[in-house]
Amino acid sequence: MDIELPPGYEPSATEEFMNPLQVAYFRQRLEKSRADLRQELDAIPSPAADDSSRDGDQTDHASAESEREFEIRNRERIQVLLRQTERALSKLEDGTYGYCEDTGEPIDLRRLMAQPATSLSLAAQQAREGRSGR
Repeated sequence: MDIELPPGYEPSATEEFMNPLQVAYFRQRLEKSRADLRQELDAIPSPAADDSSRDGDQTDHASAESEREFEIRNRERIQVLLRQTERALSKLEDGTYGYCEDTGEPIDLRRLMAQPATSLSLAAQQAREGRSGR
């Protein structure tokens, strides 16, 4: 069921939460994010494609190693974001998108607008961080 969004549409707290327009809006945002993340991932050279046997001094080798480490960390970060985005799209399909996975309460629309792949309300996120920080 494809719903065409009105030009300039943004979800509002005055609407019913996760009505068809909001679902279509977040689906569109998440699908774009997924495509962007896949494109970004494809642009990062594969660590296996590395030719570490190149000539050069220690500084060149250290610089190359530092760059490889950065690319690996960046690839891992993008993969995490991609998994979160895929999970959010799955939640859209099963009707649980937009609801906190800890409390079951609706996640504030402003939070969803800022982080469409989030699965926790701000209070639940802070509670998790408080527990893990001890």
